[in-house]
Amino acid sequence: MKRVVVIGAGKIGKAIAYMLAETGDYEVVVADRSEAQLSGLEAAPHISAITVDITNSADLLRALKGKFAVLSAAPFDLTGLVAIAAARADVHYLDLTEDVATTKKAEALAENVDKAFIPQCGLAPGFITIVANDLAKRFDKLDSVRMRVGALPQYPSNALNYNLTWSIDGLINEYIEPCEAIVEGKLITVPAMEEREEFALDGIAYEAFNTSGGLGTFAKTLEGCVRTMNYRSIRYPGHQAILKALLNDLNLKNRRNVLKDLFENALPATMQDVVVIFVTVCGWREGRYIQESYANKVYSGVIAGRTMSAIQMTTAAGVAAVLDLLANGQLSVKGFVRQEEVSLAQFLKNRFGRLYSNDATKVAHWATISLRPRNQE
Repeated sequence: MKRVVVIGAGKIGKAIAYMLAETGDYEVVVADRSEAQLSGLEAAPHISAITVDITNSADLLRALKGKFAVLSAAPFDLTGLVAIAAARADVHYLDLTEDVATTKKAEALAENVDKAFIPQCGLAPGFITIVANDLAKRFDKLDSVRMRVGALPQYPSNALNYNLTWSIDGLINEYIEPCEAIVEGKLITVPAMEEREEFALDGIAYEAFNTSGGLGTFAKTLEGCVRTMNYRSIRYPGHQAILKALLNDLNLKNRRNVLKDLFENALPATMQDVVVIFVTVCGWREGRYIQESYANKVYSGVIAGRTMSAIQMTTAAGVAAVLDLLANGQLSVKGFVRQEEVSLAQFLKNRFGRLYSNDATKVAHWATISLRPRNQE
């Protein structure tokens, strides 16, 4: 039985702990500085809880010593501290961050450790990167890679057509920070909330626009190998226009505390959500210009005996599957490991990765789907 530490006792951290512990193959310690958060952790075999302030490096180091791995489900601005502690404690490191600066820190730390450092193990970046790389490898020459993900309410009932489904801090970070994209073969930054497009899946209309962090390390990997590459968040139509007014016209992009307060007190959370995943790759194969797309919807359900939202399930399953692949020797056990190094076939065969492919409550298919961009790259 492998002993691991999960940092963060929020919704995602708890979901990870329940999934791993239920297998009987992992002894999970959940660490958080908030006793209130830890008190919400249900008693279960192979799960224990400890109070640790991760800004206290000595306490964090003691918690990690002797463990197989640490999985960070901490806020993006604190995850870098976990990476530093993992390097000092000589344990494998996995995180869920979409924050570019945090990933660069993990990559630098990985140069001097004998363990695997695997950031961005969630949904986007994470699973969407694995899918996009699998599609890209089918082409002789790439032209474009478009990656789209949205965690949406099944039953929107407000002007934003949105409910809170995950971290507010992470959401705000995605809406404000610059976004990476490849344009005409060069890796550049583009503004968040721009380049809106519309498309439809299963008869439902969506919009998508630039948000930060979704490409992960994959952008650097494909720089010079693809003409166009971008990541955009999926929302129901109308969301982007209102958010741009809040961020720009009311200048809330420079008053994050006010924006967070609005989200916390005006947008209800929901467990009735759906995760929409849509990846389209165009290029040449055997002299023909063709397109291949992956479209997938994952709904909330019961996992490990507990009702989990779709974003909980997909995010927790992403990092749990990568940990499992690492533990089973299917990934490099040393140095910096990118999500694009993970095999889609192995991921979907994994007991956690199967949540993306075998759940009866969702629709998944391979298809060629028309994308109707409102703005061209």
